[in-house]
Amino acid sequence: MWKKWISALLAVCFLLSPVCLRAQRVPLETEAPFELEAASVLLMDAGTGTVILEKNADEKRPVASVTKLMTILLVLEALDEGKITLEQEVTVSKAAAGMGGSQALLDAGGIYPLSELLKSLIIASANDSAVALAELLMGSEENFAAAMNRRAQELGLNDTHYVNASGLPAEGQYTTAEIAAPDVADAEAQFLEAFEAVKASYVHFEQEGLGHPTYFEYSGIWMDEIVHKGGRVTQLVNTNRLIRFYEGADGVKTGSTNEAKYCVSATAKRGDERFLAVVLGAPTGAKRFDLAGKLLNYAFENYYTKTFLVKGQVIDKQIPVSGALSRSISASALCDLSVLVKRGEEKNWTMEFNLPKCVRAPQRKGEVIGQAIALYCGERVTDVPIVLCEEIPKLGIPAIIREIFFRWL
Repeated sequence: MWKKWISALLAVCFLLSPVCLRAQRVPLETEAPFELEAASVLLMDAGTGTVILEKNADEKRPVASVTKLMTILLVLEALDEGKITLEQEVTVSKAAAGMGGSQALLDAGGIYPLSELLKSLIIASANDSAVALAELLMGSEENFAAAMNRRAQELGLNDTHYVNASGLPAEGQYTTAEIAAPDVADAEAQFLEAFEAVKASYVHFEQEGLGHPTYFEYSGIWMDEIVHKGGRVTQLVNTNRLIRFYEGADGVKTGSTNEAKYCVSATAKRGDERFLAVVLGAPTGAKRFDLAGKLLNYAFENYYTKTFLVKGQVIDKQIPVSGALSRSISASALCDLSVLVKRGEEKNWTMEFNLPKCVRAPQRKGEVIGQAIALYCGERVTDVPIVLCEEIPKLGIPAIIREIFFRWL
């Protein structure tokens, strides 16, 4: 689940399988109710991947430390694959310790638990920790950047290119607002397969990235510290002030350089609803947080998720069967059928089924036989597969005897 979140964060770094994910790719809102004072903006529902509004979301832009989303993703994937552990000790190189910008002030040659480096990377956007982790995984930051680009291609993020692990200014490093957003879907889902590269990225965050327990353990912390050898202490303050001042905020990443200006990829959850707001190229640090807060407020106040069917729910229709003793069979939803609904427009949403008049034996349990379709004003918006709840054996003497026996009992 966590991979989809970060992948989606990367892809707007939120819990569905690829065959079930049918996000609305056209923004629901053509105009924002307030000024979008930033170069690029994206507001998305994490659960369905539905884009509420956007501005220049496909425009390639430098994103500063938002780059670290991919760094975090690769570290978390390595943890899941058992290549590294949180308890593992990491020796910090002179190059890593000498990084500029935001830092954990690591000692060159110092030895730190991997968990401390990851904590400082997520909370304080520490460049030295980013490089130390990159060197641990790939031997050098250059090799790590190559791995970042390979992973970006696997996720379909064709408008993203990485040069380093930290996001510090570098020629040729860029992304889009759609890709700066994390994703949200279930653990088995492949983060970006069902989306356009960009919009798919964000939903993937909760789906594959934000959902990782280690990520959330750190991302919602406002202040912490690292204790160095000899007792020296570095205070870690979350670069995302929404964590402290916005109800439900629990991620994801900030960034700022002279070229990128001020950026934030922010996610917040209230009850069962989670939304993601991406702001790139805001004129000031305060304005990026102000705009992100306005975007999230607009989403929470005006939208909610309506679920027509949940995964495994048996539909209220029996499917006629031919070529078998059973005259009908039950069917269920392969995954959730959910849509993002604007408050006051509930009556415009309906659901219908596209099912065969009859299925002929033999059929396997789990065989896809139709779809459940969500419609807005009569127009198809999304659908999920409907599958058979049980096997339909081919009619034969053994099957007939077995059926008669069980009916007699």
